[in-house]
Amino acid sequence: MLTLGIFILDTLTNLEIAAAVFYIIVILLAVGRLKRPNVIVLATACSALTLLSAFLTAEGSREAGLINMGISVSAIVITTYLALKMVAAEAAVHEARAQMVRIARVTSLGELTTSIAHEVNQPLTGVVTSGNACLRWLSQSPPNIDNARRSVERIIGDANRASEIIQRVRSLARSEAPKREPIDVNESVAEAIALTRSEIERSGIALRLNLADALPPVGADGIQFQQVIGNLLLNAIEAMSEVPQSRRSLEIVSTIDSAGMVTVSVADSGPGLLGTAQDHLFEAFWTTKERGTGIGLTISRSIVEAHGGRIWPSENVPAGAIFHVSLPAWGERI
Repeated sequence: MLTLGIFILDTLTNLEIAAAVFYIIVILLAVGRLKRPNVIVLATACSALTLLSAFLTAEGSREAGLINMGISVSAIVITTYLALKMVAAEAAVHEARAQMVRIARVTSLGELTTSIAHEVNQPLTGVVTSGNACLRWLSQSPPNIDNARRSVERIIGDANRASEIIQRVRSLARSEAPKREPIDVNESVAEAIALTRSEIERSGIALRLNLADALPPVGADGIQFQQVIGNLLLNAIEAMSEVPQSRRSLEIVSTIDSAGMVTVSVADSGPGLLGTAQDHLFEAFWTTKERGTGIGLTISRSIVEAHGGRIWPSENVPAGAIFHVSLPAWGERI
């Protein structure tokens, strides 16, 4: 309708009036709604209508009409080109951001490799032990069926545990588009802890959980939220590597405030945020780790802010740092 209106206006007005230049409004409106080939077809149609209007318009200077026609067609072509370039640039930015999220996810998996291997090895060792026990019970004369049955039940339980660990790892590694849905914060925290528990135990860290009951779900991509919490846990574990084992403690707290924001806090007893480190924590490629990439917290902030939340650090008392992740409850305005 807008295109038709501009065509009628351009045809009825004098040749000295370059009404056809308003076709650029049609192009700009179409860029965000139509695919690239369709926008090009529309721009071609607008240029053709400009030529047709110049032919049908009877009043005015023909020389001025030719000049205005050339200006209008040029404006349509240039606007189409720049608008499509801008859309392509925005798509490239989104793709680059998604790629960085995938890189951070793979980096987190690399850091978790040892812990995951140990975590999977435990139930597999249990399966072998229970299997040998089952054979011994069955080889007795008469066979001890009750003990053999309990051994088989332990085998099934350990196999299911190994399967759950592998499923969590596969979920963390897959490169799917983010899906915002209601997720249980405490459950996501528990899954992140499960992936790092071996590292926590190996480092001799005392883990304390203070998770609020009956928390409302938050609207987020479950895998990305788990990635954020997992990254904070890994950072906390590494921060306490130089602290005497007797002083290593990790506390995870979940709360909800009056504004409907659900917050997860990860507190460690490490050296804390030294000097001006707090000013650079979320800068890309800035890191205090010898082998760190410097993108973990940057990606974490991008994920949290994309879900309408925020992430920030604070000092822990008497020592250490606390990182808070706050997201709106499901159903709250984002």
